[in-house]
Amino acid sequence: MRVVGIDPGLTRCGVGAVEGAVGRPLALRGADVVRTSADTDLAQRLVAIERGIDDWLDRHRPDAVAVERVFAQHNLSTVMGTAQASGIALLCAARRGLPVVLHTPSEAKAAITGSGRAGKAQVGAMVARILGLDGPPKPADAADAVALAICHIWRGGADARVAQAKQDFARKVELARRARGR
Repeated sequence: MRVVGIDPGLTRCGVGAVEGAVGRPLALRGADVVRTSADTDLAQRLVAIERGIDDWLDRHRPDAVAVERVFAQHNLSTVMGTAQASGIALLCAARRGLPVVLHTPSEAKAAITGSGRAGKAQVGAMVARILGLDGPPKPADAADAVALAICHIWRGGADARVAQAKQDFARKVELARRARGR
């Protein structure tokens, strides 16, 4: 499975591609950031982010996209910019019919480090260790995007099994209900 992780932001939107499966070694396929200038008109910044994400999705052809879920912060303008960039990421994936999963920062941190309160340095160090790299992807936004992709690969298999179990259970309940109604 190949997953593109996206750490949305207006100035630096982290992107990372990881390939692998649960129980198997993971491989980094790329990590970078899509940058925009704070001096540029907001609409043009969003267009630049869209082009950058589209380019990543075209080059890496993922099976799924993992986007960091926007969470409330004290700085409303930061939240708004992050939400706008997140919407662009969701749009780019949806246009291609790709499944999209949203992970909170603490979910990704917990999956990578074992602690949902880990700092950026810890996340970067663990990403490097997991992928067998000499150091974490730079800048930190790229490492965060890679962490999201790893989180999805590791959690995606379990999430898919839980969803399948729920469907199987619902099917059995429906069959039992129909059998009683005869």
